[in-house]
Amino acid sequence: MASIDSNSVRQYLVGLQQRITSSLEAVDGEARFLTDAWSKEPGEPLQGDGITQILEGGAVFERAGCGFSHVKGPRLPPSATQHRPELAGAPFEAMGVSLVFHPRNPYVPTVHMNVRMIAAGHPGQEPVCWFGGGMDLTPYYGFEEDAVHFHQVCHDALAPFGEDKYPRFKQWCDEYFFNKHRGEPRGIGGVFFDDFAEGGADNGFALIRSVGDSFLKAYLPIVERRQSMPWGEREREHQLYRRGRYVEFNLVWDRGTHFGLQSGGRTESILLSMPPLVRWAYQHEPEPGSPEARLTEFFLAPRSWL
Repeated sequence: MASIDSNSVRQYLVGLQQRITSSLEAVDGEARFLTDAWSKEPGEPLQGDGITQILEGGAVFERAGCGFSHVKGPRLPPSATQHRPELAGAPFEAMGVSLVFHPRNPYVPTVHMNVRMIAAGHPGQEPVCWFGGGMDLTPYYGFEEDAVHFHQVCHDALAPFGEDKYPRFKQWCDEYFFNKHRGEPRGIGGVFFDDFAEGGADNGFALIRSVGDSFLKAYLPIVERRQSMPWGEREREHQLYRRGRYVEFNLVWDRGTHFGLQSGGRTESILLSMPPLVRWAYQHEPEPGSPEARLTEFFLAPRSWL
């Protein structure tokens, strides 16, 4: 596989998943992750296996999904060849860890993180290997302290790979996690990168390890600061409404969701990012000057948090 040992990547990703879910159970203190190990049946479009871990109904996390998958397929789906048309229809191998955590308290933000590797090549050609991933934060109520902390950890994780990486990947994140049909960012961003092959496969693998290893440092201090804040029906209604925007992005725009569904992936695992409860309201507008209005007016406007 393109000058990198796939077993080493797999071992890292499985270990990362277990470290993150164990830490989350300790924070929640009540619920435990259900572990669902799966493998694709012979004859299906994709072959491979994975581990889906899901926590529901916890004291801190209403729903938290963290999945590992390692699959092979006979041809890359269109969502994976937008920037590599020469690989259209090529056999591929893909593995990664993806997570989305939906907290119960509306003052605790939803978070997403993903690290992945894809290798593909036509028969008789050397496979091409590239990496992608990142993490981003979606608050329902904005706190500058939290935004600065999250972006600082993202910056520090990328700093060893060049000072250009954080500003590049931060802008990429702002542009990618954007609901075009709403004209609105999904959250306050973070970092996002795709089709990364700079410096070779070893450098790409080191980059996703740095991002993956920094996730708990980026998110858990925010959870600890906000999880005990009092909230009521007003905050809950706002949280559920804003979750609707999260669902809209994941189903309409997210390339990861499209990749999984187009390639014949496991639907339950692909959609583990969905929140357990959500609401929509026609032409809903928050009260001017309210904390709810400040979210869209101030926090969801892309800015430099550092």
